[in-house]
Amino acid sequence: MTSDAETQPEAEGSASHDVPISDELRAAIAADWDPAPVMPHPARTDGQPYWARRREALSAAFPGQLVVVPAGPLKARANDTDYAFRAASSFTWLTGETVESAVLVMTPTSSGHDSTLYVVEYAAPGQIEYFTDRVHGALWVGNVPSPTETGDALGITTRPRRDLASDVAAWRDRDSAVLTGFDPDVDALFARSDGKKLGEVLDELRLIKDEWEIARLQDACDVTALGFADVARELPTLVARGTPRGERWLEGTFWRRARLQGNEVGYTSIVGAGARGTTLHWWRNDGRVDAGQLLLADMGVETDELYTADVTRTMPVSGEWTPDQLRVYQAVYEAQSAGIAEVKAGADFLAAHNAAMWVLADHLYSWGILHVTADVSCAEDPESPKAGLHRRYTLHGTSHMLGIDVHDCALAREETYRKGTLAAGHVLTVEPGLYFQTNDRSVPESLRGLAVRIEDDILVTDGAPVNLSASLPRDPADVTAWMREVQSTPAVP
Repeated sequence: MTSDAETQPEAEGSASHDVPISDELRAAIAADWDPAPVMPHPARTDGQPYWARRREALSAAFPGQLVVVPAGPLKARANDTDYAFRAASSFTWLTGETVESAVLVMTPTSSGHDSTLYVVEYAAPGQIEYFTDRVHGALWVGNVPSPTETGDALGITTRPRRDLASDVAAWRDRDSAVLTGFDPDVDALFARSDGKKLGEVLDELRLIKDEWEIARLQDACDVTALGFADVARELPTLVARGTPRGERWLEGTFWRRARLQGNEVGYTSIVGAGARGTTLHWWRNDGRVDAGQLLLADMGVETDELYTADVTRTMPVSGEWTPDQLRVYQAVYEAQSAGIAEVKAGADFLAAHNAAMWVLADHLYSWGILHVTADVSCAEDPESPKAGLHRRYTLHGTSHMLGIDVHDCALAREETYRKGTLAAGHVLTVEPGLYFQTNDRSVPESLRGLAVRIEDDILVTDGAPVNLSASLPRDPADVTAWMREVQSTPAVP
């Protein structure tokens, strides 16, 4: 990458190996610039009323307190190169902004709070940093919207980040609600802050998705479906060529779709062919993809607004199921269908899990793998004799909340989440699986190395559950028909 621009080491944003500049060159650099090109803010302005309502809800939870929610700074990946930035989820949920080092400050008033968004103001043409600053210099990273343009797009009062410290100085020794652990420079401005309570309140507010969020999640699922089609389309070529590390080719294929029509992937993709699918978090993705295997792919696109899908499909690499593959797949499909049917307002969060596990345990018993009935293995009391024995093959829970994080709202209290009741606006995954390890002597040899997981993103309503990822088929016959269809058509950018 570029490393030797005409900068001096002591200039802001420069590196130790940069070439020093003379005073004459410094003066020349500062002269003869037109104003920087306008950079429209990328946010969807239709989110403004929703972001404002979310801030109002947070304001009601912290009357009289200063509330501070940072986006977080850049993080170094290696020396002076940084990871691609991804803002703190609660910050983006409250503001619609996604840039690094921004900070939301909500100052208490007699009627609630006044909100101010602090954003980094990049150097303008004529300032030496316009040329020298590799972090916030436009000649290095491109122009960005001004604070005023940001405020207009997001519907919020906006100020330069450099004013933050002086603006909040009076609150240093007063009780404040600061989301700590995201920006150390922000944390240092406050001696007394209740970050734990703020994180908990924010995550509990985020449990119920509004209509704008549901639309973004639908967008994520729709693009994710296109990415899965891209992956299925590549399978015949990978098999024919015997491509080493074919799993990585498929991972990159999906990533390309995510970058084209979204921000990124919402999490590291899991692409496991054959026995590698039995590893729950198979992230190395460095294996071959061969004829006769099952491919387990757990992937999701994150939208530009940072909402992510989380979908898993298991498909036969050759396009047709073997009898053993179909037997295991059909059991998981039935379990997932039973779980989805339990996703309804007023039901326990764990209802989908319990229904899916009973179906899987029943199949395991009928196959002679599990030596107790489903009623015994799925007993409500986990300490009862023989309870939970099916978990050797099912391994994980069936559901988690989904939204602006793939495992959304993790700071919510247990009584509002895992032990809570579903309500309209919740979005959760339903993702049962069966995993038969290659070295498991309790499993018939013909099933060892098989892994099946099916995962969809389900919206809770006051009526029937809505499968946001339903455009991807689940029925085993529909899966193979879909594979034939997408493999007969070219990819569409």
